Order: sequence, then C-alpha cells, then structure tokens
Amino acid sequence: MIAFIDKYREVHGVEPICAELQITPSTYHARKAQERDPGRLSDREKRDRLLCKDIERVWGENHRVYGVRKVWHALRREGKDVMSTGSILSRSAE
Repeated sequence: MIAFIDKYREVHGVEPICAELQITPSTYHARKAQERDPGRLSDREKRDRLLCKDIERVWGENHRVYGVRKVWHALRREGKDVMSTGSILSRSAE
C-alpha cells in the first residue's frame, strides 16, 4: 500500500488516498519514517529482514526448488532460530 500511496500522492494527496484505503495517514507516515531510519523498526521486523536474506540464500543454493518446510529445516540445521519461514515471506511480499 505504501508504494501505491507514493505513486499517487502527488496527484491526490496522502490523506484522501488513506481514507479510501481505510488506513490512517499516521500509518503511512510511520512506515515512511521507518524507511528513512531503520532504527525505528521493531525488533521483530529487524530480525525478519535478516532472516529473509538467509531464506533467499538457502532457497537459491538449492536451485530454487525448496519449499517452505525444507527451507525451514535447512535454516534450523544452520542453527537459526526460525519460527515460520512462510509468515516471513508473506509479510515481505507486501
């Protein structure tokens, strides 16, 4: 949604777009502040970003054929504390 708002904010403005998408403008502004200063990210978001890189690495090393379960097992074998690779990947796709 943030990319959509960024794309059309010059034409329509942030507030009208947020009203139509039924999100508060403060949500948009908070996400933009996190983009400018990654120190504002939650601990979980920071951890997920690091894990996402590991997930992509393991997936690529295995010819991009590993599914969620095999990636999870591979990361666990490496000693990574991974709860669920599927939820991390679905959130990163947003």
